[in-house]
Amino acid sequence: MTIGNEELSHRGTTSRAEHDALPLGRLERWMRDHVAGFRGPLATERFEGGQSNPTYKIVAASGSYVLRRKPLGQLLPSAHAVDREYRVMGSLADTRVPVPRVYALCEDDAIIGSTFYVMEFLDGRVFWEQRLPGLAPPERQAMFDSMNAVIAALHSVDHMPVGLEGFGRPGNYMARQIGRWSKQYQASETEPQPAMDALIEWLPRRLPPAEAPRIVHGDYRMDNLVFHKTEPKVIGVLDWELSTIGNPLADFAYHVMSWRVTPELFRGLAGIDFASLGIPNEEEYVAAYCQRTGRGPIPAWDFYIVYSLFRLAAIMQGIAKRAIEGTAASDEAAELGRQARPVGEQAWALARSLGA
Repeated sequence: MTIGNEELSHRGTTSRAEHDALPLGRLERWMRDHVAGFRGPLATERFEGGQSNPTYKIVAASGSYVLRRKPLGQLLPSAHAVDREYRVMGSLADTRVPVPRVYALCEDDAIIGSTFYVMEFLDGRVFWEQRLPGLAPPERQAMFDSMNAVIAALHSVDHMPVGLEGFGRPGNYMARQIGRWSKQYQASETEPQPAMDALIEWLPRRLPPAEAPRIVHGDYRMDNLVFHKTEPKVIGVLDWELSTIGNPLADFAYHVMSWRVTPELFRGLAGIDFASLGIPNEEEYVAAYCQRTGRGPIPAWDFYIVYSLFRLAAIMQGIAKRAIEGTAASDEAAELGRQARPVGEQAWALARSLGA
């Protein structure tokens, strides 16, 4: 999920009549009572795209806002937790992690039909292609450095003083995550994949030592960031739906995993000419993170990359299953599903190189 001017230009918005029309009267009255400085009238447009929580731009006399809601209808208890997104962004407001300002949370379904929150609209740039075509090498270098600095800042925040006690269960985090994604993969398997079966056996046997728990984003990548309109710096981190308290190295490795996959496979960076593009290679990028977070080299780094590839393959397999069943019947979903096997095989090849 992404928000910002680039969202409008890349995916566009649709009129409220076309998708999940919002009851503007009730919404305007609620915003007048709960959002400081709000002045109507308002109009809404839904952001297009595949985000799981419907997201709207609100344009009013007092400025622009973003509304993010749970989908309508029956949902799994822990799914689409927009209240958790609201909580974590509010808790990070006074830290070095740039997040949109959140204004108000509404848990009364009578207003628009489901829980929602309203936050600041960030007027910036969102980039879908990590190679950043059209930009000069010095700007690319600065943007990657800013991206690195922000995730290092996130993993340097102690969750207790900012009010995130009880936000997650950090104990046995890696074991629980491996178990979760193993079960999700097995529930969505559409054909035998020996590499994934082998990884399900291998990963629990190679668990690294526990890390001090930190806030983890869960899906930190370039297209979930908003960059300044003209400067090469991150002004906002979006899409906190998977955030929790857990292992920061697993979070960072899932971000860095794109250095291991090719541009054809999930918009990766593997095989590009890093020096000529001004993009740091993996070793340089990881070293910058370690320096910023005050840690030395990461002994189990390749384990975390194996886990990240496995997790991505499991997610892709879930998309494949939904495409086959018709609940995600799009060309993009089908293509992502087809990538599950090569990603899993890449993970297993790396695991074998570590001593399977």
